[in-house]
Amino acid sequence: MQLPTLRQLQFLCALADERSFSRAAEVCNVTQPTLSSAIKEVETLLGVQLVEREARGASLTPAGEEAVERARVIISSAADLVTAAQQAGAPLSGPFHLGAIPTLAPYLLPRTLASLRDDHPELKLYLREDQTDRLLDGLRKRQLDAALIALPWPTPGIETEILGEDEFLFIGPTDHKLSTAEHLRPEDLASEDLLLLEDGHCLRDHAVSICALNSSRSGSDIGATSLATLVQMVAGGLGISLVPRIAAEAGVAAGADVTIRPFETPVIGRQIGIAWRAGSSREVDARLIGEVARRVLAGCQGETSAR
Repeated sequence: MQLPTLRQLQFLCALADERSFSRAAEVCNVTQPTLSSAIKEVETLLGVQLVEREARGASLTPAGEEAVERARVIISSAADLVTAAQQAGAPLSGPFHLGAIPTLAPYLLPRTLASLRDDHPELKLYLREDQTDRLLDGLRKRQLDAALIALPWPTPGIETEILGEDEFLFIGPTDHKLSTAEHLRPEDLASEDLLLLEDGHCLRDHAVSICALNSSRSGSDIGATSLATLVQMVAGGLGISLVPRIAAEAGVAAGADVTIRPFETPVIGRQIGIAWRAGSSREVDARLIGEVARRVLAGCQGETSAR
């Protein structure tokens, strides 16, 4: 049985991305006739039309969509094979695509990356900051090798390792009654205007869970897009909220007229973990990067205890 070549599959995927023979050929650094001929050869081999050729571009047939989805897996698996062979005995070298959620990336990555650069100069990191579900989708599609996320979170097809815990702190305007209350408990927030991040951020769900709120309840019709925005909304008197200690210690509220304080009994709002695709050849690298992040987290906690 004659099979399509990896190069032909790459051409097909490029055409799926660009929806244009000329642009796909440019991306693949070949002439348009070469790419068009390769696509036609694949169609002949498979015995089915994959592409509908149009005056202003190209679109995939249902069979083409299915073929592209499988082609991406094959190409990624081949890349994994090359990477695994090249890096045998040489962990943390070469390109590595790492994702992180927005409520971790600015606070955990700088020190983690600095340590990785010092200890593993051959490692070339490509970073992506995004919401949890999109990072997990990137892992499944082999667009990412690992991702720093907050747990608990459903991760079918994904393996995770917990690196540490992150305490949630109260944040409110300096003149808010809870900012100076003698005893502060999570249930005290249930009757307040609780500001949350917009839908899609795992921190929103973790905060709702801790305060035992209905997920649709919020002190504002506008969800904050980032922790920095959330802090400014609190400073503006729109409500109160929760902030992860790792962000507070990194200065997310520096200069804002707010009070940040722990609860009477420390509230562990989330676990910080690293995730990778089950069966990935980069599992060892993911775990090693996780160990570096674990040390950074431990260092942050140590600094906090010393204050």
